[in-house]
Amino acid sequence: MERSEPAGGDRADVVHASRARPPPASTFSHSVLLYASDEECRGAVAAFVREAAHAAAALHAVVLGRTVRTVRETLGFPHPRSFVADMTDLGSNPARIIPSVQSFADQHPGVEVYSLWEPAWPGRSAAELREVARHEALCNLALAGRTMTVLCLYDVARLGSQPVGDAECTHPVVTIGGQRRDSASYLGPGHFPAGSDDPLPPPTTRPEALAFRDQLGRVREFAAHQARAAGLGAERAADLVLAVSELAANALGHAAGGGLVRAWCTAAELICQVDDPGYITDPLAGSRRQPPDAAGGHGLWLVNKICDLVERRTGPSGTTTRLHMRRPVMGPLPSEA
Repeated sequence: MERSEPAGGDRADVVHASRARPPPASTFSHSVLLYASDEECRGAVAAFVREAAHAAAALHAVVLGRTVRTVRETLGFPHPRSFVADMTDLGSNPARIIPSVQSFADQHPGVEVYSLWEPAWPGRSAAELREVARHEALCNLALAGRTMTVLCLYDVARLGSQPVGDAECTHPVVTIGGQRRDSASYLGPGHFPAGSDDPLPPPTTRPEALAFRDQLGRVREFAAHQARAAGLGAERAADLVLAVSELAANALGHAAGGGLVRAWCTAAELICQVDDPGYITDPLAGSRRQPPDAAGGHGLWLVNKICDLVERRTGPSGTTTRLHMRRPVMGPLPSEA
């Protein structure tokens, strides 16, 4: 698991509104379309896909279902250099998006990549939207130096002001009302919008807890018991046990003093949280898949892959990682009835 030095401070190049053609080689562009109608969105998506085809670029599109249809109709699907997926699946945990596009780009060496993302939608929880904002900020670090054009879609008519404002803080370029401009609110690569790096809110109910120092077996038993009590199926219960075990092993390997694992349920989710005194200094930890023969660094990536949502806050005083696993559809908990 990654507890390493910061991953550099390379700044992403900004593509200015005056550039009408796709960016030249070896540039990274990250812009947001703040659209006000479905018609505007469809038109922009079709134009972006056609521009990618004109540039002979590979297309990585992770968008909502209605946009998937527009992409496929415009592209002529299937297309040999395209990846099209539903954001509500792949991007339910926003931390999966960067590894997905990195892997896709690595499969097309020497080819420019156009990426179309739709990471925020009505109904996203507050926790998910915080992680969307963090993902958008981190991709300016993770993808800097790649030959890649990323366009993100935000529905200003249906989203609240917070995610739209966060998008202006995390994208160097904004298009709104047909006008493309540099974002006056852009904070810079890796800088999070206000509120998205605050300490996590306290549990909504009294959690069960287990302090650990070297007892990974007890940690696994604790996680398995919580999964069964929450009604998780066998496969998802095994995923949770693996994720909690990875975090506990990381704490024991890198942070003196062990840690604390807590768990609580809502009607929709089982939440497990691991606290330890370590400090993860690499802001991109868990955002890159390591080669199979790498000595370490697989754990946080794996946790992001198998959990429905992962929240992490870290600093000199310690690290908190909160894992969300959706529960099967069932009635409210007794305390919520």
